[in-house]
Amino acid sequence: MRRAAMNRLAGPAAALTSAALLAGAGVRMDQSAPPVDGGAANAPLLTEPEMNERLYESVRLGLECLASQQNADGSFGPDNRFSKNVGITGLCALAFMSDGHLPGRGKYGPQVQKALDYVLSNCTETGLIVGGESHGPMYGHGFATLFLGEIYGMGAVEDDARLRESLVKAVRLIVNCQNPEGGWRYNPLPEDADVSVTICQIMALRSARNAGIKVPKETIDRAVEYVRLCQNPDGGFRYMSVPGASAWPRSAAGIASLNYAGIYEDESLEKALQYLHDNAPPGRSRQQAHYFYGIYYTAQAMYLAGGEHWAKWWPEARDEIIARQDSTSGSWSDPNAGGPYATAMALIVLQMPKRYLPIFQK
Repeated sequence: MRRAAMNRLAGPAAALTSAALLAGAGVRMDQSAPPVDGGAANAPLLTEPEMNERLYESVRLGLECLASQQNADGSFGPDNRFSKNVGITGLCALAFMSDGHLPGRGKYGPQVQKALDYVLSNCTETGLIVGGESHGPMYGHGFATLFLGEIYGMGAVEDDARLRESLVKAVRLIVNCQNPEGGWRYNPLPEDADVSVTICQIMALRSARNAGIKVPKETIDRAVEYVRLCQNPDGGFRYMSVPGASAWPRSAAGIASLNYAGIYEDESLEKALQYLHDNAPPGRSRQQAHYFYGIYYTAQAMYLAGGEHWAKWWPEARDEIIARQDSTSGSWSDPNAGGPYATAMALIVLQMPKRYLPIFQK
């Protein structure tokens, strides 16, 4: 494991992660273990275990289902407009990695390896990772780059020269297509920008930087300026820098953007977190078109905020996500992006308390 990753995993979480990998994944961690930094402000205040038997069974079924949906080339899903998507493939691999499975390690190590092979096969000379996109290649590029950053940072691939080269090129492309405002948009061109695509790139850059890949400070500083420009007085975030209404999925993405840019304590963050508590609490009827996208970033926002934010949000959110699962197939469904996407997102969120992925550690 690389020095950067070792530094992030120092302490109890490192021992738990290593033990899980050596045991072949699937190990149940200490349910009351604090986040990796161990700070009192970020320690869970939950009155019940973060994970329970119902969650374990849900994850088991979900991982089995996801593995069954992998195609021979390493991509995921039936033959439709998302079946070859590199971003969804990366997210599916991260769902397995969230349970400690890596190439050569764990029950689903082969699935992660096949996903890696597929993503690498779609890395172009320009740095763009593209495959199966019907709309907005930068979405797929961001998620795929995040996957490469995580697997490279965890030292999971022995002969990783190709992996590193592809990751460096992918990061360079993100840096070079940042627009004048500091954000990113659907296509790899420095034109307009939106919060939704911007968080994908910020998260990918954070993962790569954690793994030891150089990311210009100026790029991150400009990204922070753009995200702040998109916050409304109510604490939520609008889609773009032009006037617009707040919505919970993009507001969660706005919080996560600032977190992964290194900002964890800020008045604007507190306002944004309160906006999520007020407008998107678990159990309330919410915007369904982007439910899994929203819950994915809300989970990260609450998890990284820790303390009362996480304690208030997590138990009900966990139960809500599990209740959405098809108990027969083990899958989750999304009317727009398909089952593998929804299943991967749900599994990543449900397994955040395992604290395996470096990206979720401050």
